[in-house]
Amino acid sequence: MSGGAHLPLMVWLSPAFPVGGFAYSHGLEWAFESSDLVDAAGLEDWLAALVAHGSLRNDLVLFANAWRAARADDEPGLAGIAELALALANSAERRLETVTQGNAFAAAIAASWPNPASAALRRAWPGDLTYPVAVAAAAAGHDLPLDAALEAFALAFLANLVSASVRLGIVGQTDGQKLIARLAPALRAAAAEAEPAGLDDLGGCAFRSDLAALRHETQYSRLFRS
Repeated sequence: MSGGAHLPLMVWLSPAFPVGGFAYSHGLEWAFESSDLVDAAGLEDWLAALVAHGSLRNDLVLFANAWRAARADDEPGLAGIAELALALANSAERRLETVTQGNAFAAAIAASWPNPASAALRRAWPGDLTYPVAVAAAAAGHDLPLDAALEAFALAFLANLVSASVRLGIVGQTDGQKLIARLAPALRAAAAEAEPAGLDDLGGCAFRSDLAALRHETQYSRLFRS
């Protein structure tokens, strides 16, 4: 990336940006409570599945399509993608996780990084926004390249779940960083696959993760909101 294009992505997708990602575990807390996840090897397999054919894959496809619609000034297309992204949240807590962060991101961008594409998204779809759609519109509105934005979004997703895993005690900090390093090529591959993808390419198969998100809704003692 040239001309400092990476700097907005570093700001928006850092833990300091006020979206509250630290409050969500994406079902990992239930997986740990039920002993599905007990060590670094199991966690790596779990997260690799999310990257290759789970929720992150779909988020990246939605991101790419929202970015292209925003760049084309296609407000009806943006509205359709925003609505579809909401419909794909397959549990109450998954919806909470993505719209809480999406709405917070959109509000923070409007206040500090305003741009025509984010404003167009809010005109086209005044309801709840999912996180990937909100970030994609901002990236398009600030002329950030799609490939770099997809990779940055994927890394932020993975890093947040590793951070949650450290706080749960599944892995330590060093093992968590080793895991991110090992999965970095998979993140790049997922971003590259999503870049040209259309909405017909949406789909996945990560049943245990989806069940964990559902089971977390009734988990008695918990640290996270999902």
